[in-house]
Amino acid sequence: MTDEVLLWQALNKAMDIEMAADNSVFTMGEDVGLYGGSYRVTEGLYAKYGEWRVRDTPISEGGFTGLGVGAAMVGMRPVIEIMTINFALLALDAIINMATKIPFMSGGQFPMPLVIRVPGGVAKQLAAQHSQRLEHTLMNVPGLRIAVPSTPQDAWWQLRQAIQSNEPVIILEHELLYFSKGPLDMALEAPPMHRAAVRRAGSALTLISYSRTAILAQQAADKLAEDGIDIEVIDLRSLSPIDWQTCIDSVSKTHHLLIVEEDCGFSGAGAELAATLSERCFYELDAPVQRHTGLDLPTPYNGTLEAASIPTVSSIINAVKQII
Repeated sequence: MTDEVLLWQALNKAMDIEMAADNSVFTMGEDVGLYGGSYRVTEGLYAKYGEWRVRDTPISEGGFTGLGVGAAMVGMRPVIEIMTINFALLALDAIINMATKIPFMSGGQFPMPLVIRVPGGVAKQLAAQHSQRLEHTLMNVPGLRIAVPSTPQDAWWQLRQAIQSNEPVIILEHELLYFSKGPLDMALEAPPMHRAAVRRAGSALTLISYSRTAILAQQAADKLAEDGIDIEVIDLRSLSPIDWQTCIDSVSKTHHLLIVEEDCGFSGAGAELAATLSERCFYELDAPVQRHTGLDLPTPYNGTLEAASIPTVSSIINAVKQII
C-alpha cells in the first residue's frame, strides 16, 4: 500500500519500526525527546519509548557523539541526531578519529553500528554559519558511509538500512526536503543502500546530482524535454561509496555529462565525480565533463544573494544548453 507522506514522516516511521524491533536501538541529541526534534523526526517517540531510549542531551556535539561511539562498541545501536551539519564540526573527533578507525584498528573486534543523522544544506536565510554543506569533509574519511536521501521512500529505506548496518553511517538530510511530499510503500523491497537511481531516462546528456539538487535536476529535465532536449537524471543516493557503474553506463549512452551540486565547486563531491568519470569514461565522452555548483563563498544572509549562490532550475537548464 502506497501513502503520500512528508520526508520527515518517513524518517519518523523508520525510527519507530526499528526501535520497536530491537531494544538496542536508541536515539540521542538536542531536543529529540520532549520537543520531538527540530524537524519533527523523533515526534512521538519519547512518549512511546521513554527517556532511556529517546535521550535529550546538553549542547555538546562532541560529547554525545562520542557517547554514541562508546555505546556502539558495547552492542547498542545509537542513532545520533546533530541538530545541523554545521555543528557536526564539533563532533569530527568522535566521527573521524573514533567511529571510523576503531573497527579497523581492532581488527574487526569492535563493529560500529552507529548512525548519525544531520540536517544540512542551504535552507532559507539561515546565514553562513547555518548553511554549510560538508560533504567534502565527510567523503574524505575512509570507513564512513554517507547516504543522501532525496525522497520519502529513500529516507525510509536508507535510515532503516543504516540502523541495521554494523558500520558507521551518516544520513545527510536536506533541510528544505523535510516537508516535501512523496509516495511511501513500506512493503516495497529496498535496493542496496548505496545504489544510484536513474530518475529519468534520456539520451542527450547525463545529469548527475544528489539530495535537493537531484529534485531540481528532474524539474529542469522536464522543462528541457519541452524543447526536445532529452536528459537522463541520476540521483546518487549515496556519496560514500558511490555507485560508479550506474554513472558509467549512463555516460556511455549519452556521451555528455553535467554534475550539479549545491556545495561549493572547489574540492567538492562534484570534483571527485568529474575526475573519476573523466578517467573511466574518457573514450565515451564527446565533450569535457562540466560542473554546475554553488559559489565558492560563505552563504549570504540576504535572500536574493543566497538564491544566486546555489543552483536553481533555470541555472541548471542554462548549464545544460551550454553543453548541448
